[in-house]
Amino acid sequence: QVQLVESGGGSVQAGGSLRLSCVASGYSYCMGWFRQAPGKVREGVATIKGDGSTNVADSVKGRFTISKDNAKPTLYLQMNSLKPEDTATYYCAAGGWGPCTVTSAPFLNSRGQGTQVTVSL
Repeated sequence: QVQLVESGGGSVQAGGSLRLSCVASGYSYCMGWFRQAPGKVREGVATIKGDGSTNVADSVKGRFTISKDNAKPTLYLQMNSLKPEDTATYYCAAGGWGPCTVTSAPFLNSRGQGTQVTVSL
């Protein structure tokens, strides 16, 4: 398993932007983000494969962008036009050669400690 450390969370007003970063200790074919709000189930947000192809949840499509820098290696989540319903703890996740879909993001082999994102009106 790789070690993952997230950063970049915080508090922002609706319509604002944040960029989350996740530094990995090694390479993983599939990396992604999922989130969990209090009292709610984990929700996959976005994934990116080793070939660079991405999947993004419908709830954030057009607002969130996942990307990675293989040289570092670091995973990013650019979040624009944030809404109060985006408030959650965001987790970075990484896995091997299994399914790499938005749905599978919460179940990947490794995950970080999470970073809080709070969006207010």
